[in-house]
Amino acid sequence: MVVESVCTYCGVGCDIAAQLEDNRIVKVFARSEGVVSQGKLCIKGKYGWEYLYHSSRLTNALVKKSFVAQNRKLFDGVALEEYDREHYALRYEDGYRVAASKILEILKEHSSEAFAAIGGARTSCESGYLFQKFAREVIGSPHVDNCARVCHSPSLKGMRATIGEGAATNPFDDIYKTQNLLVIGSNTTEAHPIVANRILDVVKQGVSLHLIDVREIPLSKFAHNHLTIPYETNVMVLNMIARVILEKGWENREFIQKRCKGFEEYKEAILRDEFADPQIFAHVRGYEDLPQKIEKIAYDLSHKRSLILWGLGVTEHIDGSYGVMAITHLALLTGNIGQEGAGLMPLRGQNNVQGTCDMGMLPYYLPDYQKPQKEGLMTPDIIDAALQGKIKAIFNMGEDIAHIHPNQNKIKKALKNLKLLIVNEIFPNEITKYAHMIFGVRSAYEKVGVYINAERRLHLSQPLIWSDLPDDWEVLVGIGRYLDETFVYKSSQEVWDEVRQVASRRFSGASYERLEANRLRGLQWPVAQEDTPILHVDRFRTKDGYGHFRYKGYELRGMLKELLQKKDPHFYLTTGRIITHYNNAAQTKACESLAKRHEEDLLLVSERDREFFEGRDRVILRSRYGMSHPLKIKFTKALKRGTLYTTFHHAKSHINYLFGDEADEFVKTARFKSIKVQIV
Repeated sequence: MVVESVCTYCGVGCDIAAQLEDNRIVKVFARSEGVVSQGKLCIKGKYGWEYLYHSSRLTNALVKKSFVAQNRKLFDGVALEEYDREHYALRYEDGYRVAASKILEILKEHSSEAFAAIGGARTSCESGYLFQKFAREVIGSPHVDNCARVCHSPSLKGMRATIGEGAATNPFDDIYKTQNLLVIGSNTTEAHPIVANRILDVVKQGVSLHLIDVREIPLSKFAHNHLTIPYETNVMVLNMIARVILEKGWENREFIQKRCKGFEEYKEAILRDEFADPQIFAHVRGYEDLPQKIEKIAYDLSHKRSLILWGLGVTEHIDGSYGVMAITHLALLTGNIGQEGAGLMPLRGQNNVQGTCDMGMLPYYLPDYQKPQKEGLMTPDIIDAALQGKIKAIFNMGEDIAHIHPNQNKIKKALKNLKLLIVNEIFPNEITKYAHMIFGVRSAYEKVGVYINAERRLHLSQPLIWSDLPDDWEVLVGIGRYLDETFVYKSSQEVWDEVRQVASRRFSGASYERLEANRLRGLQWPVAQEDTPILHVDRFRTKDGYGHFRYKGYELRGMLKELLQKKDPHFYLTTGRIITHYNNAAQTKACESLAKRHEEDLLLVSERDREFFEGRDRVILRSRYGMSHPLKIKFTKALKRGTLYTTFHHAKSHINYLFGDEADEFVKTARFKSIKVQIV
C-alpha cells in the first residue's frame, strides 16, 4: 500500500509517498510526477520519518507534579498516574478542563493580555488558524506570534514595503526558465537541497550563478562568481550592485517609469552614499576582489532574465528588512519581476511558516494579512513581559523557544516566571522542561491538513500511519470549549472551510476536493477559479499598484569597521544548518539514520587561524550575553581569517546563549548571523 502526503521538514514542501505494511512505514520516496520533489528527496525526506517509532514520543497528557501541588483545587476528581520523576499523566479531557480553569483564573486575576500564544509553523494551516483565533477571540489577547520572528519576518516586511506582498513571486520550476541566478545568504544545498538540485541542473546548462555569502559553501564550487563578504555587509553589497547598475546606465528605464515610484529620490541617495561605492573593498585586506565581482553581478542582473534567492543569511541581521528591500530594489531596477524566470524567492525555513503567517499567526496581521484592531507583542517583547510579570501564561505550540531563540539565559528566567506554560509537542525538548502542562500530539505524518511551502504552494497532507493522539487543533478546541461553548469544530476540513471564507482573497477556491485532486502538484495562492504561479504580472500588490523604492544606506559597524581600521577581526561567529538535522533536532535526533551522521555541533575555524588554536581540540565561545559549552574544532579553507561558523542543532552546545537582543529594527528578528566572541 502506498500513501501520498507532504514532507514535514523545510519550506521546499516536497510531495512524498510512503510504502506501508501493517500500518508501519517501510520506506518513503517521491513520485517522478511530483511537481516539487521531481521524484527526488533529501536525506531528511527519505529517513526523517523514523522518529514515529521512537520510544520517547510524547503520547500522553502530562502535568508537572509541582504544578499539581500548587493548584490542588484544580485537580479535584482528576485521576493522576505516575509518569516519571517530574510528571503525572492524566486523561486528555481532564487536561483540557484543568488548562481552561487555570487560564480562566489568570484572566480573572489579571487580564486577557496576560496570555500569549507562540508557535504554529510546525503544524498545519488549520491548527495555525485556530491558534490565533483561540488567542484573539476566545481569550481576548492580541499576543500571537510564530517562528517567522526568528527567520523570515524581515522578508515579509521588506517585500510588503516595496512590492506589497511578502511571498515568493515565482514557482521553483522557474529556475529552469531563467538565464541568471543570484543566491545570497542561503546555503541551499544544506537547507533547501531539492531547490539546489534545480540550481545545479541549470548551471550545467549554462545559466550564470552568482553567490554571495560570508564563507564558501558547497554551492560555491559551481558558481561562476562567488563573493565572500565581511559579516553584516549585505545591505552595503546589495546597494553597491544597484549603484553600478545606475552608474553604467543599465537600469530598465521603461519598466521603472511604467511601474515604479520613488526612483529619482532613490537614485540620488545611492549615488551620494559613500558606502555604496564598491571601491571601498579595494582597500580592505582579503576582500580586494569584490569590486570586480560586484560589477559582474550588476551586468548579468541588468542584461539577463534573473531570479534572486535568499535565506536567513539576509534576514537574521539588525538590518534584515532593509536587506530584503535592497534585494527587491534590484528586481525593480532591472525589471526582473512579474514574468517567467524572473523574480524573487525567499527560501522559507519551516515546512509551514508561509502558511502560518498567511493564517494570521502574527501580532500585527489577521488572516489574509488584514490589520487587527489591536496589535500584540512580538515574541521578544512577550519574553520581556513575562520577565516583568505582565505575561502570566504562554501557550506554546511546536516551537522550542528554549532552544532556537536568542538570549537563552533571559528566556529561561522568563519561562520560570510564568504561572502557566502549556506546550503541544511530539517529543521532550528544552521547552517541555519548563512546561506545567504538556499535550502529546500527532505529528505531520499522522494527520490531515494544509501546508504552504516557500513558493506559496498549498499541499493537502494525509496520514501515513494511524494515530489516536489529538491534532493540535483538537487540543485547542478541547480547551477552548470550556471557555467558549461556541468554539467547536469537528474536523480539519470544517476549519479549512472557515479559512477559505475568512481569507478568501487567497484561498476561496482551494477546497479539500481540489487539493486532493492536485495532491502531487498543489495549488499556488491566490486560488480562485485558477491558481497563480506568478505574482505582480500587471501590477504590484501595493495599495496603488506600483513598486516603491525606499533607500536605506549601510551603517558602518562590527567586522567591516575593524577591517577598515586595519585591525584583525578576531573573532566573529555565524551559524547555520546542516542537511542531516532540522532546527532543534528533536525529530531528527530520534531518526537513527540521521542521528548517527551528526552527533554534535562542530566549530569551523579558518586554516589561517590554525596557529591561534594550536594545541586545542575544543574551545568555549563567550559573548557579552553568555557562553557556549566546549565545541570541537574543525579547520577549513572555506572561512576567511577571523571568522567562525557552527550549527545550532544540539541544545547541549548552548550556541544560542551567545546571542542577545540585537535585532531587526522593524520586526525584531535576532542578529543570529554575526556576533563577536572570545575564545575561552
